[in-house]
Amino acid sequence: MQTHPHFSRAILGGFLGTLAMTAMMYLVAPMMGLHMDIAAMLGSMLGNSWSAGMVMHFVNGSLIFPAIFAFGLYGVLPGSPAVKGTIWGVGLWLMAQVVVMPMMGAGLFSSQMGGAMAAMGSLVGHLIYGGLLGAIAGGVEVRVAHA
Repeated sequence: MQTHPHFSRAILGGFLGTLAMTAMMYLVAPMMGLHMDIAAMLGSMLGNSWSAGMVMHFVNGSLIFPAIFAFGLYGVLPGSPAVKGTIWGVGLWLMAQVVVMPMMGAGLFSSQMGGAMAAMGSLVGHLIYGGLLGAIAGGVEVRVAHA
């Protein structure tokens, strides 16, 4: 019995989830009056390079977080693959809001960077990310039957 999805599917799910979350951050958040720029925030730790911050964002979302999900969490989280991914997305959001955002000067639950509205926008992005990661990583695998 398979206890974790194929890593290649987890990478694809993580990449598409990161892409969706990033598009939401740069396209939807400004319509709500929020400035959310994870690449600039991460880049501030990498020599003030926006590009390096974006690369770090996609490496985390496409490789590191899917690996933790596929090999460490998939077999122990409850529910369907999409629910498992969504739970992981909530966990990532909590870590971001309690650890990462304060480290970057945005405060606990983004209190210095838009407050509750920014924190909720981030939650929605992480729910989308996790749902896509789980649904794609744990989806039904198509196999070709040989006659």
